[in-house]
Amino acid sequence: MEWMIDTASLPEIAEAVEMLPVSGVTTNPTILKAELPFEYEKHLKAVRTATPGLSMHVQLGSLTCEGMLEEAAWLQELLGRDIYVKVPVTEQGIRAIKKLKAGNVNVTATAIYYPLQGMMAVSAGADYLAPYCNRMEQNEIDFSTAIAQIRDMIDLGGYSSRILGASFKNAGQVVRAINSGAHAVTVQPAMLRSVLKSALVTDAVDAFTRDYRLVKGE
Repeated sequence: MEWMIDTASLPEIAEAVEMLPVSGVTTNPTILKAELPFEYEKHLKAVRTATPGLSMHVQLGSLTCEGMLEEAAWLQELLGRDIYVKVPVTEQGIRAIKKLKAGNVNVTATAIYYPLQGMMAVSAGADYLAPYCNRMEQNEIDFSTAIAQIRDMIDLGGYSSRILGASFKNAGQVVRAINSGAHAVTVQPAMLRSVLKSALVTDAVDAFTRDYRLVKGE
């Protein structure tokens, strides 16, 4: 099971890496927008520097296969060949995934809403598949079933692709994705903190602390 953090905030990355067994960091233009103002290249390099030994997943912004290939090459030049380029599973994107994998580029397939999208990305060789769980649920698509169906294909076919659950709005969705067969999840650090700082948790800790002091005679 892999835990990744969905953020481009350098302070959040530092805190999460210290607190959790994080294996990677995922970004996209919307997440990066929250960190404005910054110099795009400089900030991406700073995120890479802050995550040594972790995987870094960067969303492509190009819409055509050719543009995606060019952008992927540029990102590898900027950040290193070990990064994962995030490619949307569109008609142009699936073409790009095939070509990128032929060149041994790490690929995370994104914008997955339907099981068939994920299955095509698996066949194209994507390393990670990112179903957008909350967005699927908002559109009355059962992401739990979709993840399970894609996982069945991976397991039965002996593929190496890994399902990376993404786009979560609550902790329950994260648990459902894991229980449905996701190999990994990427979660905003604030959501993880909200669970650890829940009133139920803190009340239990406070009760233990009071009793501890009582039995010690403090």
